[in-house]
Amino acid sequence: MCLEVKNLKVEFHTFEGSVFAVNGVDFTLKKGEILGIVGESGSGKSVATHAILQLVPVPPGKIASGEIIFNNQNLLSLNENELNKIRGKEIAMIFQEPMTSLNPVFTVYDQISEVLKLHFPPMTKGEYQQRVIEALQAVGIPAPEKRLKCYPHELSGGMRQRVMIAMALACRPKILIADEPTTALDVTIQAQILEVINNLRKEYGMAVIFITHNLGVIAETSDKVSVMYAGRIVESGTTDQIFDNPQHPYTEGLLKSIPSYGENAAITTERKELKTIKGVVPSLNTPPTSCSFANRCEYRTDECEQILPQLIDIGEGHMVACIHRG
Repeated sequence: MCLEVKNLKVEFHTFEGSVFAVNGVDFTLKKGEILGIVGESGSGKSVATHAILQLVPVPPGKIASGEIIFNNQNLLSLNENELNKIRGKEIAMIFQEPMTSLNPVFTVYDQISEVLKLHFPPMTKGEYQQRVIEALQAVGIPAPEKRLKCYPHELSGGMRQRVMIAMALACRPKILIADEPTTALDVTIQAQILEVINNLRKEYGMAVIFITHNLGVIAETSDKVSVMYAGRIVESGTTDQIFDNPQHPYTEGLLKSIPSYGENAAITTERKELKTIKGVVPSLNTPPTSCSFANRCEYRTDECEQILPQLIDIGEGHMVACIHRG
């Protein structure tokens, strides 16, 4: 097992009380595997993965409990110096917005070489420069030698995102966490970025956690999927299990909300209403004592208001948290 997350809980202290952004999350990741984590904004996707490297801001955030096992050690028990030896080298992250994640006053060379200087023995400037060029070449940046002295504002959105990926992969990590790496990019650039990540995953044998709200991206890239809602995983399984046989009402709702394009979609005049999930996510100020999706679920019964469903295996590793699907 490459990574194992057990009963992870993350809370944030606010003026209105504690908010449980992640409440008892479990998942595993094997070498070379891509795990897709999906859900609405605010479901806890990014917080759960930021907790792996203890990047949750303290205060107001706090990792309340759980275990994150990597290389037979619990990352939550490590101090800052020990974690810094893992961050960037063993486990790397691509952050959501490259324009705010890249430092505007440092060049591409400065920012990528910094990672190498932190984790590898001292090299000559020429050796550092060659490693940076190789990293840029790996993500498909043309004429990388000319990009070394560029600042972030001199690059397009797609180029900045590639620089972020190059920075994350410079040390060839065992695990890559990609937090919505295709957000705000046009579909052509999205496809290129996904191809780069997949090719490098195959080349280096690294595992990938892919966070997104785009189910099309998940269907195209992931080996298995975890669906998050209100800080909890409500369904998980292989990509085929989730897309071909969704069991949780929330997963069904997400899939039904995707616009469908039939064979005659371009010429038909028929208008179809886009399906939505009615209602809003419940407040996370207090841990739920019953199903958190009950107020939006079309299959709701009185029993749903009384029982907090736990993830159970309904066959071949397909897990679902719903009392009517067990």
